[in-house]
Amino acid sequence: MTNVKWKTLFISLLALNILVILFVTILVNLPTKDKELIPKVSHEEDIQFQIHTNREDLTRLINQYLDKEGLTGSIHYEVYLTDEVELYGTMPFFNREVEMKLTFEPIAQKNGDLILKQKSIAVGKMNLPVSYVMNLINERYNMPDWVSISPNDESIYVSLQDMELKSDIRVKAKEFDLENDDISFLLTIPSSLQ
Repeated sequence: MTNVKWKTLFISLLALNILVILFVTILVNLPTKDKELIPKVSHEEDIQFQIHTNREDLTRLINQYLDKEGLTGSIHYEVYLTDEVELYGTMPFFNREVEMKLTFEPIAQKNGDLILKQKSIAVGKMNLPVSYVMNLINERYNMPDWVSISPNDESIYVSLQDMELKSDIRVKAKEFDLENDDISFLLTIPSSLQ
């Protein structure tokens, strides 16, 4: 009788194990009640990243871009970001190169572009009208297509959205507070890179 009892207990334990395995298998294969477990990701919309930087790194990036793209041309100029935007360069004046420095206040626009409003100008030791110097810069300096100089308004419009970058990436200025070193951009990457 112990042999029959042992067989009964073994078969009962085997049946219980089979039921547990069957139950777990059924639970694993049932669909979840909460459809929000896996977030839906739209593959149709563009992808956006917010980038924060500082004055020093952005200064290096701007000047590397100018050199790489050959935008400084035969007349050398550099841009430095301090509490304001500073442009250093030279300009021809009576067959002589004269050093100049222009400073601008950057103003981020709602559309993500920048306006650089002219604050001060120094051309050697001469006192020249701002509109004259900006007009000369506009004519002599090789500026990218997305930079427009308005001598009469004493400003430079930087259309970041029109800046041509690889893979059709677009840039917008979000914050451009140089005094507090708070600079951020929104990079928009098309969802269908070609």
